[in-house]
Amino acid sequence: MERKFIFVTGGVLSSLGKGILSSSIAKILKAKTNAAISLMKIDPYLNCDAGTLNPFEHGEVFVTRDGHECDLDLGNYERFLDVPAVKEQNLMMGSIYRELADKERHGDFLGKTVQLIPHATDAIKKRIRQCAEKTDSDVLVVEIGGTIGDMESEIVIESARQMKYEARPGDVLFIHLALVPTIITGEEKTKPLQHSVTALLSRGIMPDLIVGRTTDMLKSESKIKIARQCNVREEDVFCSPNANTIYGVPLILEKQHMGKSIANKMNLTPTKENELSEWHKLVETMQNLTDTVKIAVVGKYAHSKDAYMSVFEALTHAGVHSGVKVDAELIDAEKEENLSKKLVDFDGFIVPGGFGSRAVEGKIKTIKYCRENDRPFLGICYGFQLSVIEIARNVLELKGADTTENNQETPHPVIDLLPEQKNVRDKGATMRLGAKKTILKQNTMAFDIYDSAEILKRFRHRFEMNPLYVEKLQDAGVVFSGTDETKEIMKVLELKNNKFFFGTQYHPEFDSRLERPEEAFLELVKASK
Repeated sequence: MERKFIFVTGGVLSSLGKGILSSSIAKILKAKTNAAISLMKIDPYLNCDAGTLNPFEHGEVFVTRDGHECDLDLGNYERFLDVPAVKEQNLMMGSIYRELADKERHGDFLGKTVQLIPHATDAIKKRIRQCAEKTDSDVLVVEIGGTIGDMESEIVIESARQMKYEARPGDVLFIHLALVPTIITGEEKTKPLQHSVTALLSRGIMPDLIVGRTTDMLKSESKIKIARQCNVREEDVFCSPNANTIYGVPLILEKQHMGKSIANKMNLTPTKENELSEWHKLVETMQNLTDTVKIAVVGKYAHSKDAYMSVFEALTHAGVHSGVKVDAELIDAEKEENLSKKLVDFDGFIVPGGFGSRAVEGKIKTIKYCRENDRPFLGICYGFQLSVIEIARNVLELKGADTTENNQETPHPVIDLLPEQKNVRDKGATMRLGAKKTILKQNTMAFDIYDSAEILKRFRHRFEMNPLYVEKLQDAGVVFSGTDETKEIMKVLELKNNKFFFGTQYHPEFDSRLERPEEAFLELVKASK
């Protein structure tokens, strides 16, 4: 089969859910056809990867197994398809421009004038095809970040247009998502969507399918109007309304026969089996849960859950498989004065990953509360490191114990720079990244949770537990139940006298799935019931 490509574009405004739509399309096609399906995200930013982006602005940085720091949408791609993502699946335009500039300086263009067309467009198309090859896809769903009309994404749109022109009929499809707002009178207004399609047409692209992003299901008269004004058939106009859960979106779209429409246009062979039946059962279970546990996620990026998206999704997965609805709330660790009063209202606690000194004391206060009151606690990455600091300060009474990340002059550097990081100067893509082996000790909580002596988990850190303090912490009741293969880097800690006090240097949230929750999250939720 010749490789096929589906480009997903967005109109009117950003953050409409192109990532969820793209993931849902891939989920449907995987379930309904014999084709191998994968996804790709193209971000128009001048950054080379997501590693240096502020989570306040762009949400969490997702890490692939092969060590690439990427857009959070790749987390959704993994959760919907249950296939580990690779670095080729996220392209940030800074890497294209950097590549072209390096080639020009090297003399690779032999004196030619380097231009956006054809040089940048050729480089983008090459990356798209390389992604399809790397993922061994029959169909690659490509999400183009931003909104039609954004100056920075124009060259990406042009590259996609060229691929349609170069391909055989049926090998490239365009799906356009745009807002259909409902005004105060209750009337749906299709004009913003129409204008966004006009903008797309002016760039040489006619959408094959249109998806209206709405509050409720699209009314019949609105659907007819969109079809007539945007030059598509009525059966090719779809609706993505607000949903109780993102995992319900593939079911909503498939109920409108989106899979059949795409398969017909791209000549894909449909399967007879209903491969979405298990997914449907899990979504149904999720929506019918009645018992609730309250989990506090105590972090510094407190204005948006997107900064910790994989953590919140992992809690949802764990709740479904524990028979409870997880009411997870993001707590601002910077507001220490009210923190103690808030903590008593929760059944379980997470201190997630992070960097820097801001909000550290609030996180440490949370860890102290959990340790002293035997409350279920999961510390992830920085949460693992701050657990070490809390115990060093308050159990071992090592005054001023800290991480050298925040305090170079600390008398007790219980957290210190990894040896391989000593001479690193650049910030981008230089941390300890990607999937690494963790060796678990028998007769520990970690071994029982994972039921294995060895696990493969993803890391993103520069600092580690200082091995000079391991013995002292063990004497204080800390069990370092997971290490690297040399047994020199501590990766998992637990407290022998607490019901569930568990810290991981790795990021377990990246491995959680609706069908198969990550084990540490599952145990946290069970312990919180």
